[in-house]
Amino acid sequence: MAQRSDFLELDCQLTRDGVVVLSHDENLSRQSGVNRDVSSLDFEELPLYKEELEVYFSPGHFAHGSDRRMVSLEDVFRRFPRMPMSVEVKKGNEELINKIAGLVRHFDRNEITIWASEKSSIMKKCRAANPEMPFAFTITRGLWLVLLYYLGLLPFVHIPERFFICFLPTIINRTYFPFPCSGLNKLAAMVSKWLIMRKSLIQHLEQRGVQVIFWCLNEESDFEAAYSLGATGVMTDYPTALRHYLDNHRGAAQAS
Repeated sequence: MAQRSDFLELDCQLTRDGVVVLSHDENLSRQSGVNRDVSSLDFEELPLYKEELEVYFSPGHFAHGSDRRMVSLEDVFRRFPRMPMSVEVKKGNEELINKIAGLVRHFDRNEITIWASEKSSIMKKCRAANPEMPFAFTITRGLWLVLLYYLGLLPFVHIPERFFICFLPTIINRTYFPFPCSGLNKLAAMVSKWLIMRKSLIQHLEQRGVQVIFWCLNEESDFEAAYSLGATGVMTDYPTALRHYLDNHRGAAQAS
């Protein structure tokens, strides 16, 4: 917050006693060293984060912090009541989805909290639980979007999504490795760069009211690549580095 961040991206899991907590992983091994799932523990039983935690999108770099406790979504909403946030749901757990929807309503955050999920089946449940919340493209919908763009049909198709939240292709095989095989990662980087990194596509989406946000960028060259395409903003593990970049590139800052 000290770097004037204006958007938070959250991954949510559900504890055994029904508390929505912030955790990228369901299993806690990577984050805490404890081989237990979040869903198998009560909130008060959750272990502390490791004292030194490798940054997921910066292999070989480690983060440190004094407060190592896991936090609940309710606590975050209470502490940052007007901060826009994206809430990603990775599993179709209806109790989790309904609890998130209820918390959003309770804190009067319908307009500033975004549903996000990779899977369309999960997104369908999210939208049913709280249809007032804006939502992002799923992977399937994103592929459909790109196809329509190259067919020249996108201007004639209704777009209900308000956010296009996507990886920046330049990070594949550098800080993001979606496949175990380096050859597949190289191919994915080449193909996705050709398909997605089109300024006209980004401009069209923003003209249609769709905000374009690229993740998870931790190097200045990637900040530059995203903003040169016309991205609305970027997600980063290093907000201080991003703030430094924006303060020194006023033209880019105007696009964020």
